[in-house]
Amino acid sequence: MPNTEAELAPPADEDYIHVVAAIVWHQQHDNRFLIAQRQQGKHLEHYWELPGGKLEADESPWQGLRRELVEEINIEITSATPYMQVYHRYPERNILLDTWCVDDYLGEVRAQEQQALSWIDIDEIEQYRFPSADVPILEAIKRSATAKTRRLP
Repeated sequence: MPNTEAELAPPADEDYIHVVAAIVWHQQHDNRFLIAQRQQGKHLEHYWELPGGKLEADESPWQGLRRELVEEINIEITSATPYMQVYHRYPERNILLDTWCVDDYLGEVRAQEQQALSWIDIDEIEQYRFPSADVPILEAIKRSATAKTRRLP
C-alpha cells in the first residue's frame, strides 16, 4: 500500500462507516479504470467515485467488495489486492474508505443501480468531481510509477 499522510486509522472513540471501493482496471485498455456517479438523493449526489459500498455487519472487506461489485456493476472479482485505506471526516459522517485494486474479474461491467459509469484514463481524473475521501487515492494512482503499466503496488 502507498504510504501517505491520508492513511489514518480511525480513532477508537469515533463512530465511522466502513466502505470498500475498487479500482477496476479495464481488461483491454491500460491506464483506464472505472468510476461511477453517485445517485441523486445520496450523500454527495452527482459526485463520481470508485465503485463499492458499505460493509454489512460481520462482513470482511473482501466479502463486502465481492458483494458490492456484483450488486453495483455486475462483475465477480477473481483477483484483487488491498491498495489504500483513508479515514475521512465529513460534517455529517466519518468513513474508513478501504480501497482494493481489482486486476481480474468475470462478467461484463453493467450498471445495476441505474448509475452512470465511465471508464477514464489516469490523465482524465481532474475532469471529474470526486468526494474528498477519494482524492488521496486518486492522487496515489496518478503518482504511482507502475500505474502507467496498469498494475498498482
